[in-house]
Amino acid sequence: MNAPTPSLGQPTSLGKVPCTIITGFLGAGKTTLVRHLLENAGGKRLAVLVNEFGDLGFDGSFIAGCGISGCTAEDIVELPNGCICCTVADDFVPALEKLLNRPNPPEHILIETSGLALPKPLVSAFNWPAIRSRVTVDGVIAVVDGPAVAEGQFADDPEALATQRAQDASVDHDNPLEEVFEDQILCADLILLNKSDLVDAAGRERVKAEIAAHLPKAIKIVETSHGKVEPALIIGLGAAAEGDLAGRPSHHGEGEDHDHDDFDSVSLPLPDVATPEELTARVAKAAEAEGVLRLKGFAGIPGKPMRLVVQGVGRRVGHHYDRAWGADEARDGRLVVIGLKGFDRAAVEAALAG
Repeated sequence: MNAPTPSLGQPTSLGKVPCTIITGFLGAGKTTLVRHLLENAGGKRLAVLVNEFGDLGFDGSFIAGCGISGCTAEDIVELPNGCICCTVADDFVPALEKLLNRPNPPEHILIETSGLALPKPLVSAFNWPAIRSRVTVDGVIAVVDGPAVAEGQFADDPEALATQRAQDASVDHDNPLEEVFEDQILCADLILLNKSDLVDAAGRERVKAEIAAHLPKAIKIVETSHGKVEPALIIGLGAAAEGDLAGRPSHHGEGEDHDHDDFDSVSLPLPDVATPEELTARVAKAAEAEGVLRLKGFAGIPGKPMRLVVQGVGRRVGHHYDRAWGADEARDGRLVVIGLKGFDRAAVEAALAG
């Protein structure tokens, strides 16, 4: 008889702390999903390990400062300026051990990867001697940006690519976006098609068919909006993914790190603006610069006690207030811009300057 599936936040029958890896491309909605899970933890002790590609730790502070009951600063461990799938020994394992060695350790750990991270090397790291007897990968959740896939942002013309590969077996991926996207969904135990409310029914079916075409086996695809999903659906899968590496194909060899040379990241100051609408307009113009993939940051608005968050993916740019500024906190705005190698930084800076 199979062992019962652990409920939300419960250690596994072997005494290992279950961990859920949340992967997905830039701007897919991973942080929003993590916040939703924290807000619906049901009193269980959850901790979050969040990684950022870039030198401004944004998502960790966004989670820690959101005022979720029961979620304290020590429950959020942030690893900025790197990719944990490439810095396992130096960053990831020590961070995980820090959480496990707390006097009151978490009952479940959520790991939010960078949008450019490959999940398989991270899953493999759970076999490291220092942690393999203490933790297990309960499941890998891939969050997919429905509108982005519908607009073809992650893949070249699939029919043309298939024809080319059929004619020349040596053809490999020459689109780094497609490669990262495929590796993320190929490792998943469950795929969340997020922002489904922004795609019509026919579009959602096309996106699901496109995702399924990349997969060697049937993986459940769940439609979500704003990262809202029943926690029991994705936590408590009991996948023990670290023991199933062979069933998670990748475009990179076993233990092989991927190369971030295809991408650039820069943190830029945001100028003072009078209104959120003015800031959003400037960021939207910056998003149009050649090679830009993702923008996110925060700024102060005169007369407003709350910090304004602004985020952009493709042509979609939005803003909201997330928390009050601290009494001793500088209200200096910053924007992280992630793009393809050599993206037009001058055009971004010109757009932000107005």
